[in-house]
Amino acid sequence: MNDFKSFSRAVDELKPEDFEKLALEIFQFQALENGIYRSYLNARRIDFKSVKALDQIPFLPIRFFKEHKVISGDTALFPSFFSSSGTTGMITSRHYTWSIDWYLDHAKRIFESEYGPIEDYHILALLPAYLERKGSSLVSMADYFIKVSQSEHSGFYLYDQEELVSKIDGLKGDSRKILLLGVTFALLDLVESGLAFSKTKNLIVMETGGMKGRRKEMIREEVHEILTGYFCVDSIHSEYGMTEMMSQAYSKGQGNYTLPQSMRVMLRDVNDPLSWTRRKQGGINVIDLGNFHSCAFLETQDLGRMDSDGRIEVLGRFDNSEIRGCNLLVQ
Repeated sequence: MNDFKSFSRAVDELKPEDFEKLALEIFQFQALENGIYRSYLNARRIDFKSVKALDQIPFLPIRFFKEHKVISGDTALFPSFFSSSGTTGMITSRHYTWSIDWYLDHAKRIFESEYGPIEDYHILALLPAYLERKGSSLVSMADYFIKVSQSEHSGFYLYDQEELVSKIDGLKGDSRKILLLGVTFALLDLVESGLAFSKTKNLIVMETGGMKGRRKEMIREEVHEILTGYFCVDSIHSEYGMTEMMSQAYSKGQGNYTLPQSMRVMLRDVNDPLSWTRRKQGGINVIDLGNFHSCAFLETQDLGRMDSDGRIEVLGRFDNSEIRGCNLLVQ
């Protein structure tokens, strides 16, 4: 198996017991076909043919997506890319993809595995910072969900706070659930707008994280306490994703993310990025099998904690990391 369509089918049909086998197969493919990853392995003097287990796989620092085309195979096969957000003067990441259609279908499968059919929702997207630039994978996903929902009420909201609150109020008691998907700073702006908001039983509020330089950084507990109070909901849901990943993880409360079948997280020692930690807290390394066309093994700059059920809690960012969408202060 060495072509993207075969890998995509394998990811689509993946069973938990086959994760390691497919991950090792993708690793061997990328060690040969991804020039940047191959150079990284060579610099670390890794004999990729000797790698036989997940904990032997080197993870590529995510900053390489800012400086290089992280591509497996012929660059001519990658006409499109997603780009990350960033403040003025910041170098942004680019994630080249062989098929945006596959990414959208993959995102839909992951969402529906956690929340059920998208057709059961009105999708209200409050993503101003993302809508104001091109190339956002989150906007592409939200736009696709809006279309799939086939609801006349689904749509994007830039700074239309009054219209958004009115729309939610008008859908109160509707047979469909309402998913309010919002970037964190925009949800907090809505709280401070002074617009009255009453309890809506069919409402799910999901934050994507990020202040985008618009507000001071806040810890998750503080943000969620403010949002639950205003929206009159028991918990705030969250989406964990990034430009450099094709897969997403979702939390239904308390910031504990359930990983999709295409993802696995391994925690590295915070003082030695080349060593694994025996503790339940450390730097987050992600295996995203949806990245079969780029690099599936990512050393992120996020700090995390893993619980006994394998759910991951994102605690914050390393101190020397650039501000990014999922930035939270370390507790």
